[in-house]
Amino acid sequence: MGVLAWTLRIILFLALFLFALKNTDMVSLRLYFDQVWQAPLSLVLLVFFAAGAVVGVLATLATVFRQRREIARLQRELRNRSREASAGPAAAGDGGAGTQHVI
Repeated sequence: MGVLAWTLRIILFLALFLFALKNTDMVSLRLYFDQVWQAPLSLVLLVFFAAGAVVGVLATLATVFRQRREIARLQRELRNRSREASAGPAAAGDGGAGTQHVI
């Protein structure tokens, strides 16, 4: 499985590297206030891909933290209930001693 993963990584790296080599033409990004940024097309694509990935991760952080809090709350509740269940029969009196079972 590890060999397959590394083979796919190498193929993906080579594909992206060759794409970058083929797209070295300069592009101009016209920003606000008449600013112009000139860079190779592959660099512009890389920057905007990375920025999109960062925005995507930041968008999911709120959900991840909310789920972690809920998991922690449910684990505390489970510990409390199991503690109450284990203390329940002993706290009920004789713990079932003296009861008769009819067969």
